[in-house]
Amino acid sequence: MQEHDMSWVRTEMVLAQPAPASVTGLGAWVRKNLIASTGDTILTIVGIALVAMILPQIINWAFINAVWTGPDRTVCATVAQGGIQPDGWTGACWAFVNAKFGQFMLGRYPIEERWRPILVAILFVALLVPMLMPKVPRKGLNAVLLFFVLPIVAFVLLVGGMFGLPHVETSLWGGLLVTLSLSFVGIAVSLPLGIVLALGRRSKMPIIKTLCVVFIETVRGIPLITVLFFASVMLPLFLPEGVSFDKFLRALIGVSLFAAAYMAEVVRGGLQAIPKGQYEGADSLGLGYWQKMYFIVMPQALKLVIPGIVNTFIGMFKDTSLVIIISMFDLLGIVKQNFSDANWATAQTARSGLIFAAFVFWLFCFGMSRYSMYTERRLDTGHKR
Repeated sequence: MQEHDMSWVRTEMVLAQPAPASVTGLGAWVRKNLIASTGDTILTIVGIALVAMILPQIINWAFINAVWTGPDRTVCATVAQGGIQPDGWTGACWAFVNAKFGQFMLGRYPIEERWRPILVAILFVALLVPMLMPKVPRKGLNAVLLFFVLPIVAFVLLVGGMFGLPHVETSLWGGLLVTLSLSFVGIAVSLPLGIVLALGRRSKMPIIKTLCVVFIETVRGIPLITVLFFASVMLPLFLPEGVSFDKFLRALIGVSLFAAAYMAEVVRGGLQAIPKGQYEGADSLGLGYWQKMYFIVMPQALKLVIPGIVNTFIGMFKDTSLVIIISMFDLLGIVKQNFSDANWATAQTARSGLIFAAFVFWLFCFGMSRYSMYTERRLDTGHKR
């Protein structure tokens, strides 16, 4: 029997080869994103030219020619042709931000008691960071501590009046403390309340559905300023004599209800995007209504509307600046309030303060946006095999 030549048959698996150099590395990224076509190339050139023209001026103003420390506005006077120009654009007056930093963060909170909001901030970060990390265990315990225990501890520490802590009125709160407090409570309340309202609006019970529709459409039909004004000024008129609520608490309620109405519509959009077969499959398994929603429908719906949910959170974070209408001062409000300080009252310090506030708002909003994108990628399992 003739033997066949098997020398051409491979006896070992071929090792994985690296991708071609033309599709990897910086050069490939540039070709794909910056010069893929004639239009892309033109836009890239125009963009580089604009950056080259603007960026050096920004660096000079914000860093090189900036004034970082000083007792008053005189340190920010800039020497240029023609003499002293206190309101010139030569450099930023970060000395103003440095001198007022404590107020920007905590408002008029008593200096000797500022360790209390600082401790609350440390606890908040210590609980939030592991909550945002997917691989950290004991998420249930972490959530209970963050959303239930921390608010109680924060209330005791910030307000005081118990356990030997001096009472600090909320009218003394301000700055980033107010911004983060309103945002955290608004986020923690609006999402679950929005889910309940969305389910109520899709309910087959006429009374429940009507109540939810009326609430959602009424709140969405009026601006947040009106809600805050009503909660702060009008609400006390409807309360029994001798009954009153703290102004900050009224603002918390107003912001939370306003955000919940918008959140309800976002969640309802996710519920409507779930195929009917998912509901029927859950029914075929004998699951009850709440089991079906908790285990089958709601996880899929919330995953679909992550961008909308985070967009609502970001909008609510920025809208906290509107509490100035009820004489409360968030970060932006406390920055603008300090413009009236005679020691720092110049246009240059005003510009520096506003840019600082804008940067802080951008930092938090950008962080939320990037984390939502990461969460979307992590949960995008629809096309995995």
